[in-house]
Amino acid sequence: MPRNAAELAHRLAREAEAVCRHYLSNGRRVGNYWQVGDVRNASGRSMFVRLKPKGPGGRPAGKWTDAATGEHGDLLDVIRESCGLVDFHDVTEEARRFLSLPRSKREPDSPSRLSPVLTGSPESARRLFGMSQPIAGTVVETYLRRRGITDLHGIASLRFHPRCYYRPEADAPTEIWPAMIAAVTDLQGHVTGAHRTWLDPSGRDKAPVDTPRRAMGHLLGHAVRFGPASDVMAAGEGIETMLSPRCIIPTMAMVAALSAAHLGAILFPATLRRLYVVRDNDPAGDGAVAGLFDRAQSAGIEAIVLSPQCGDFNEDLRNFDINALRAALRIQLSPEDVGRFLSTGLDGNSG
Repeated sequence: MPRNAAELAHRLAREAEAVCRHYLSNGRRVGNYWQVGDVRNASGRSMFVRLKPKGPGGRPAGKWTDAATGEHGDLLDVIRESCGLVDFHDVTEEARRFLSLPRSKREPDSPSRLSPVLTGSPESARRLFGMSQPIAGTVVETYLRRRGITDLHGIASLRFHPRCYYRPEADAPTEIWPAMIAAVTDLQGHVTGAHRTWLDPSGRDKAPVDTPRRAMGHLLGHAVRFGPASDVMAAGEGIETMLSPRCIIPTMAMVAALSAAHLGAILFPATLRRLYVVRDNDPAGDGAVAGLFDRAQSAGIEAIVLSPQCGDFNEDLRNFDINALRAALRIQLSPEDVGRFLSTGLDGNSG
């Protein structure tokens, strides 16, 4: 049994091509190398993994270099980055699983390329978001477009992770699914948490798991943000809920608080003068709206409620069409904001 990380990396190097085919599946073999976009399994050709050692004393198998970024490492790094792992023990356990080795007890003296962080902490959330990639061309883009969300510009707070761990509530094996990763930030733009939406690999819907949405880190007062803070902002619960009106009012700053309880506690930017409270049509949503409405007015901020016809604005977008949603929002916005923010396109694409 491997006693340390170096020995485990050596065993992985013996199976370098199999490791690459499994964890870097968007790449391909080119001669004695595996070629892929980056260590997080993006499509492309800038990263090279050596599959066979180069003679006695030469560069060993399993070593990789990304010509675009200068990053380099071994196959344990590939497992860590491609799987979005933040605890080195989880990296070694995943390597053991791949090699069909017995699981080990945590070894406190084993070397780690990452300093350990508490699972679910803000630092853990920052690492997960940093390991993810832009959504263009991924199943996240497919998922959002299938939900009627056509304006995907300016949403850098959302990223894609191809192999995000999902741990069931019960004592069941850990699963791996693609996921939409959203950065939760404070008013200064610092990442304090992350939200994961696990997806079916086709992008048609969320993954068939018990709780396909989970958040981690410090959430209270913070939110997933779309657009810079301004004097006018819209705030609601869900990511898709807020991206739906954004297809029609794309230049208005918007935040998703991720739950009714967190919506009522969001912090206000110093520049804010008018707040649109985007309501979910349920008792919890009504309670959040009432609390946030009162807080805004107490702070001298004008508060206006935006109400959907169905359960939320994404349901409206999917059940009706973009022009019906535009008409419904037009009569709820302040008259001065109609001319300032409301797009006039007929297909919901603003750019």
